[in-house]
Amino acid sequence: MKALFVGSNGVRAGWRVLAFFAIAIVLLFGLQLLVVPFAAQLLHLDGGTLNAPAFVLAEVVESIVVLVATGALARFERRRIDAFGLPVRRAFGGRFWEGVALGVASAGLVALVMIALGGMVVGGIALHGGELVADALLWALVMLLVGLNEEYLFRGYALQTLARGIGFWPAAVLLSLFFGVAHLTKPHENIFDIANIVLLGLLLCFTVSRTGSLWLAVGFHFAFDFMQFFVIGTRNGGAQPVGHLLQVTFPGPAWLTGGALGTEASFLMLPAIALLAFYVSLRYPQTVALET
Repeated sequence: MKALFVGSNGVRAGWRVLAFFAIAIVLLFGLQLLVVPFAAQLLHLDGGTLNAPAFVLAEVVESIVVLVATGALARFERRRIDAFGLPVRRAFGGRFWEGVALGVASAGLVALVMIALGGMVVGGIALHGGELVADALLWALVMLLVGLNEEYLFRGYALQTLARGIGFWPAAVLLSLFFGVAHLTKPHENIFDIANIVLLGLLLCFTVSRTGSLWLAVGFHFAFDFMQFFVIGTRNGGAQPVGHLLQVTFPGPAWLTGGALGTEASFLMLPAIALLAFYVSLRYPQTVALET
């Protein structure tokens, strides 16, 4: 029976990953139940719309969850909390900004093709002056937290630990599927959006294997979502972000525009993901060891 839980390197990788997600899930539900409603009421946040201030609160809570879960397992393994692909000494360095450039380029390219095919119409600029600056900064903060939180939750401790047990790509596939399943809570979710999310998860795992860190993935995640939510103002779960840059409508069919789920669910994401994978394979031709 002991062999089921303990191997030559101590507690088996699968049990460690299960412990990691158990801590994260219990803490997340606890904070959402006991803290978030009180904090939202105290700060007079509007929970009925897709707005940046309420989103900041949600992501701060998720940051606490990721840090506590990672910190607990890092302490168990006697390692630093940043030792799972997100070394602080590399924070916001060249790889991060390369990821930002890729995120802007891919989201922008999808938008341009969508415009060319009649799926998206830009009517002008929706924000000006101080309102533009304030909303841009708030959405940038939100999306930076989203990038850090989701990358370290799904491709930090969990990916690195599970990879030691079953191999990198089996671990990447399992966690990318879980990444997709975690998005099923969004309203109007469908198989096309989940498939694109799973493929994006695999792409981001690929960047980790080729660059040795999560910083490129964090930069991409941040910039791609910032382009969608703030710059374009694409729908997400049926809601359009409050305080977005462009005045846009999406008159095209759902396969092109993504429908209620926005451009992330568009068929155009498939060639975009393929192009990104091709770029990474050329830019980083060899698999490298993870930076710790």
